[in-house]
Amino acid sequence: MPVQKISVRCCVAGGGPAGIMLGLLLARAGVEVLVLEKHADFLRDFRGDTIHPSTLEVMHELGLLEDLLKLPHQKAPRLNAKVGGLALTVADFTHLPTRCRFIAFMPQWDFLNFLAERGARYPTFTLRMRAEVTRLIEEAGRVVGLQATTADGPLEVRASLVVGADGRHSVVRAKAGFKVDEFGAPMDVLWFRLSRRPDDPEDPVARFEMGRIFIMLNRGEHWQCGFVIPKGSLEQVQARGLPAFRGSVAQLAPFAAERVGELQNWDAVKLLTVQVDRLRQWYRPGLLCIGDAAHAMSPVGGVGINLAIQDAIAAANLLAAPLRAGRLTSEDLRRVQPDSPHPAVSNPRSKSGHQARPGKRGSAFTAAPSPAPCAVPVPAPGPRPADRDRVPSRARENARTVESSDTHSISTISGGQFHRIGKKDHPSPRLMY
Repeated sequence: MPVQKISVRCCVAGGGPAGIMLGLLLARAGVEVLVLEKHADFLRDFRGDTIHPSTLEVMHELGLLEDLLKLPHQKAPRLNAKVGGLALTVADFTHLPTRCRFIAFMPQWDFLNFLAERGARYPTFTLRMRAEVTRLIEEAGRVVGLQATTADGPLEVRASLVVGADGRHSVVRAKAGFKVDEFGAPMDVLWFRLSRRPDDPEDPVARFEMGRIFIMLNRGEHWQCGFVIPKGSLEQVQARGLPAFRGSVAQLAPFAAERVGELQNWDAVKLLTVQVDRLRQWYRPGLLCIGDAAHAMSPVGGVGINLAIQDAIAAANLLAAPLRAGRLTSEDLRRVQPDSPHPAVSNPRSKSGHQARPGKRGSAFTAAPSPAPCAVPVPAPGPRPADRDRVPSRARENARTVESSDTHSISTISGGQFHRIGKKDHPSPRLMY
């Protein structure tokens, strides 16, 4: 079968949150972009579906928030937990100076389909499904494209920039030979579903007992459940038998005890191997990694999808203009990588202390990340699709406040720079227009 050859300004490997958002933003800015996704659709269970207020604020700036929130979702203005016999609130979003003072729990496939549909309204956006990257094309030490297998045969793409957004098992970063710092993780997670009844709680459920951590996320008609186990202990859990596992679930979620029989075999229980790592350098000439391909996150706190979106925004803001002008440099790519790493991945000792540890003391949430600038890129002149995308207001470009992933600090954008403001410094942060 002949090789199909195409050329674009930017080719993105991976149709997850980072890849699709980057494709949308670059297309919106007038950059020709091709996104390759190896699967036929986005329908995969147990992917991150925790959309934080910062991401919802970005959707507002893009003029997409109202339509996004028409999709099925559940709002969580607070996250409550029960530690032993003590009930407490571990996160409260109601004080944040944002339009959405809640986390939106939305199936990731709905979120990705929404972004892909909006991207398709731009003539410079192309998404190809069932297209799996196999190798990079290099010339004189620079990445100039990639090869992929598709349903229509082999594909060769030449691009001014290749972006690896293909997740924690990134083919792009492996082929590029990037050095990875692995921080380790003390846990894995068993994911499964239980049916949900009308009289069940509306809010997410989190239980922390000695040696056991259990969460339940409201998915409307069912609960998405996560049972935290010590790293590498799946065989021991299975050796104790499915009835013992059902019994543990029933103890941690008494209101659903009658439903644990829905777990008829181990095929209904999926293992998420938790991986926490970070590339020492995210870029090479002609190549950039973002999202989990650059810094795989723990699922605790649901920060991964939101950091991926922030990476995409930073990349689009910094790279759209040089890509349009055909003058992209390695210095442009270097600026995408934070000078100070996200706190959640900057220090392996700090990181391990912020992950939930079965049987050990520790915080339930990862350290809060410092968001990348969320002002959406200014689009190039030209015809606009018939949606509500818009350029941020002049005042918003000058100064704006958005929330961080924790509830203890606020990050302010002023003059294109981020400044962290603790409650002691700024006890009543608010939007500044």
